[in-house]
Amino acid sequence: MTSIRRRTLTLIIGLMLAGLALISVLNLHDSNHEIAEVYDAQLAQNARLLQGVMRMPLASEEHSDLYRAFNLALSEAVPRVDGHPYESKIAFQVWNRRGQVLVHTASAPSFTSPPSTPGFSDVTDLNNRHWRAFLLEDKQNDLRIWVGERDDVRADLVERIVRHTLWPNVLGSLILAAMVWMAIGWGLKPLADMAATLRARHSGSLEPLHLTPLPSELEPMQAALNRMLAQIQEVLGRERRFIADAAHEMRTPLAVLRVHAQNLLEAGTEQERRESLEFLIAGVDRTSRLVNQLLTMARLEPKATAALHSIDLAQTVRDSLAQLTPWLLSRNLELAFDVIDSPCKVVSDAAAIDIAMNNLITNAANFSPEQGVITVQLNQSEGFYHLSVDDQGPGIDEADRARLFERFYSRGNAQGAGLGLTIVNTIATRLGGRITLVNRPEGGLRAILSIPDGKPLDAMQRVTRQPPKR
Repeated sequence: MTSIRRRTLTLIIGLMLAGLALISVLNLHDSNHEIAEVYDAQLAQNARLLQGVMRMPLASEEHSDLYRAFNLALSEAVPRVDGHPYESKIAFQVWNRRGQVLVHTASAPSFTSPPSTPGFSDVTDLNNRHWRAFLLEDKQNDLRIWVGERDDVRADLVERIVRHTLWPNVLGSLILAAMVWMAIGWGLKPLADMAATLRARHSGSLEPLHLTPLPSELEPMQAALNRMLAQIQEVLGRERRFIADAAHEMRTPLAVLRVHAQNLLEAGTEQERRESLEFLIAGVDRTSRLVNQLLTMARLEPKATAALHSIDLAQTVRDSLAQLTPWLLSRNLELAFDVIDSPCKVVSDAAAIDIAMNNLITNAANFSPEQGVITVQLNQSEGFYHLSVDDQGPGIDEADRARLFERFYSRGNAQGAGLGLTIVNTIATRLGGRITLVNRPEGGLRAILSIPDGKPLDAMQRVTRQPPKR
């Protein structure tokens, strides 16, 4: 695609030339019309002047002398030093009632019979020359006065007018085009400066643009570019964190799996091989959970909010618990769900809530004793839905409470990856709520996920509308 400057200039020059052509055509039409009107008036005026001379009260012999004097004077109408080239292109003829020619110029066209229609007419002579003529009938003196003018007189005048007006217009258009070119270049200079700045930047540079002064039309473009660069930096940062976390956390499990594999190869009895194989399977399961948690964290980190829809929070929790029930039963654990009677409609992300429930239930199951009961409750107060998960485990120490939401911090669970509560905390923040951990008086831990009962809140609303602590 051509440059904006060239496209704009082509459009402007094209419109200018089209306008000039239209104006020239209109000027030519108007010039022809006005010239025709003026020359026709002169023809009529010359005919009446000649009529006035022919009406002079003279004797018969004096009229003959007058006609001879006229013809003699008109016969000298040839280009001379004191004459004009157009004299031979203007003709006069006068006939009497008998059709005899009384007065005529040498250049006048020949007629087989005198014209009989008064007024203006177009005539073509024997030499194929075109005349514009005017015939005046003088019935008082039985005269017909004919005055004619060749068309090339008018055509030459129109050509001169067009030539004298067209060339200045063309020259002025060229000068105007050069001025428009420079004006467009000056107007597009900020855009050219931005393009030059972008071309000069290193391919790996992600620093924001700070071009000043900047026209108002380019400010949204600079802001959009800076947002895109910030998003790229964020994506690269998440990628680096994910790679660093994965490399850090996968190193130990892989080393443990290698030890179990070596023990399996070196086992001397069936019992030792079986134990090594069980350890190897458990290590693979733990590594799988670690990978899944890392991928979940990677999906949850972007700042952009997922598509939010109106959902039934109670039904969403029921669906999550239905998926987890067989797994809990296999671990000899019971599940109880207590929900309020009123509808639990919220605008939220069902997938995110499902992930949070999976992590909270898994965390409760890891710390619950065999034959234990995990209780899930859903209630509403002060503009929030509170989803609590209770276990019958040992609870938490106050010294460890602040660290439980750190990445890869796992307390008292050798099979944990240390990411479950971090994921839940990320989801709660994205949905405008929070996660709270409290020890139950009767023993065990209660994890409370508080979700706004309306649309997700912005940062300022979160400061002024925090869920109550339990």
